Amino acid sequence: MTLDNLYVLNAILYVAEQGCQWRGLPKRFGTWHTIYTRMNRWAKSGVLDRVFAQLQHTQILRVKLEAVALDSTIVTVHPDGTGALKKTARKPLVGPAADGRPRFIWLPRMLERL
Repeated sequence: MTLDNLYVLNAILYVAEQGCQWRGLPKRFGTWHTIYTRMNRWAKSGVLDRVFAQLQHTQILRVKLEAVALDSTIVTVHPDGTGALKKTARKPLVGPAADGRPRFIWLPRMLERL
């Protein structure tokens, strides 16, 4: 099934307006993956820019594009995410579990029925 370009454009506008993920796109627009693939091709080829420019020029749609820059002065990173080297030296295992046997046995139990 091929989708009409108007359905694809409406789906793109829905995702932009609602802020939902592509997978959250309602079924009435068609398969989310098809919509995303076409939007991606349009964006790479410049079609999407021309469509939005024409929609704004004819005053059918008002779109305000904003760019947001995030850097380390705004967002702090957890120490694990800083790229620091991990400890690689391992201590030799000592004890009964050193030979690979489990240290404990987990036995699920049924709760008593009332």
